[in-house]
Amino acid sequence: MPKFDRRTSLLLLVGIAAGFLSGLFGVGGGILVVPGLIVATKMDQRLAHGTSLAAVLPISFASLLTYWSHDHVDWSVALFLAIGSIFGAVLGAKLLAIASKRVLSTVFIFVLVVSGIKLLFSTHGDGRDTLSVIVMVVLIAIGFATGALAGMLGVGGGMIMVPAMIVLFGIPSAIAKGTSLAVIIPTSISGSLRNRKNNNSDFAAAAIVGAIGVVTAIGGGWVSAQMSDSLSNTLFAIFLLLIAVRMAMQGRATATTE
Repeated sequence: MPKFDRRTSLLLLVGIAAGFLSGLFGVGGGILVVPGLIVATKMDQRLAHGTSLAAVLPISFASLLTYWSHDHVDWSVALFLAIGSIFGAVLGAKLLAIASKRVLSTVFIFVLVVSGIKLLFSTHGDGRDTLSVIVMVVLIAIGFATGALAGMLGVGGGMIMVPAMIVLFGIPSAIAKGTSLAVIIPTSISGSLRNRKNNNSDFAAAAIVGAIGVVTAIGGGWVSAQMSDSLSNTLFAIFLLLIAVRMAMQGRATATTE
């Protein structure tokens, strides 16, 4: 049982917010956990990325159950995305061990901005076509790239997969979110095992964030089921861009004081 001090309280707050956003937007929650750990608990950048990926696992599982109960998971698409993401996460975890803090921060902000802009211009999905061999290969490639970013940046990868499924394959927003969560789980396991080997994760902090996040993830998933695709995409895009601006400002302030 962790000591209930100020740090624990901050970790609980990060978990509450991350869980709700995971359920609401179909992401693992790492998109908030990483900056939350860095800003709120002053955790080292590299350690925050590794810790986030471990915390994402229980949160994503709870969110997935909510989407699955509404039949909002495309398991065929999830399978091919997962094949690529599992191997990509191993590569990403290796890069995390050697990448500089500035590179990690810059890549993270870039991914947030690109994903946010794509979502702002995405349209309502009417459903995917039949899974041809070409589509399967593309899904595996997207999964690999997503997994690599997940392992390196400490996010589940939903912020990449959800826009990709909506924009490239016409998958409805709710199903894209649920499918993303199904892929995030094996991705998180693969990357976390590698991070544990590299000693790049604080599993005690991850347990606190993940445990409380499970509860709020269910609530976020319920709210998401009531939202229209256009509103959901717009809110998600705005959120991504706000996080990017916040992290850019923090990085600039840090560089100024060094």
